[in-house]
Amino acid sequence: MMRVNVKDLRWCSNCLTMSTRPRITFDSRGWCNACVWTEKKKTLDWDARQQELGNLLHKHRRNDGRFDCLVPVSGGKDGSYVAYNLKHKYGMNPLTLTVTPALPLELGDRNLRAFVESGYNHISIDPAHEAMRALNKVGLIEMGFPYYGWLIAIHTAVIRAAIGFGIGLIFYGEDGEVEYGGSTETSTNPIYDVHYQKKVYLEGGYDKVLATCGSVDEDLYFFRFPEDDELRLHPIQLTHWSYFENWDPYRNYLVAKEHCGLMEAEGSNSGTFTNFSQNDQALYALHTYVMYLKFGFGRANQDACIEVRRGAMAREQAVNLVRLYDGHYPEEFMEKYLDYYQMTAVEFDGVFDRYANRDLFERTGGRWKPKFTIL
Repeated sequence: MMRVNVKDLRWCSNCLTMSTRPRITFDSRGWCNACVWTEKKKTLDWDARQQELGNLLHKHRRNDGRFDCLVPVSGGKDGSYVAYNLKHKYGMNPLTLTVTPALPLELGDRNLRAFVESGYNHISIDPAHEAMRALNKVGLIEMGFPYYGWLIAIHTAVIRAAIGFGIGLIFYGEDGEVEYGGSTETSTNPIYDVHYQKKVYLEGGYDKVLATCGSVDEDLYFFRFPEDDELRLHPIQLTHWSYFENWDPYRNYLVAKEHCGLMEAEGSNSGTFTNFSQNDQALYALHTYVMYLKFGFGRANQDACIEVRRGAMAREQAVNLVRLYDGHYPEEFMEKYLDYYQMTAVEFDGVFDRYANRDLFERTGGRWKPKFTIL
């Protein structure tokens, strides 16, 4: 657990990114590296990046009916947007793929079905249920990461499928490290590899979690990366769409709504003021709550920062919304969580106690309350 002096906390002077965010940096103006990137994108040579995209697509285009790229999707706005552009703007033949989450939401299921019926080839992978549960539980307890098993699979199972279909190009949506503040390693190079996935997206815990989950090898097939020898025989290029085009989540939502049948939630989502993203699984609310306890920022902060950066919200309004919504205890899902993880309420609260950063929070009335006020 990182040590933090509340007096030393800072927030980006442009958005609300906290200094506790891993791999975050600030410039002399007090702008976080996500806001610096937003500023830089205004003068970036997007025509050159479109040329890079064209060359990449040309390298993998087949024109013989076989799939020439793979797009992981959930039925949400971002994967739908990427698949739509690849198929309708660039004439590619994408295979879309969903790794079924542990606790899917009804709205997410409806959106996924609407996406498929809007005209896409699609497969779902359901990794071994008990292995997923074991990995998610170890991830929750040992890393404070409630859907770690699913997170592994959206990398490993996707690569397994690409190899199985002879596909050499995988498009994810945005590079969160670059777009939202973190490592800038991929800001000038669109292609990354399995080692980068393990180090950054799986936070270096992949080997540890697999080794301690207690599942048998045959149940872990979709949770294991192919060996290097297999990857050399079947090379895969991994990339993010956000490298080639100015990423705008709200635009993605509008395109997915118009062309892929996306529906938003009736009310705001758990822990935030928005209703049009992350509607596929119940564990996301738990993930952002634990994140809040560890670092002091939650789902509303993340959403507000995006809105400020894209010019849709003033910082003052964002502060008010974050104060109102951030740190929501996901009471509405607790019964599901306890049943899924096979834990008692006392055991579950013990996980929260383990990961609550006591430099930032104090326990009051059975809940962890912030010692800080967002500025």
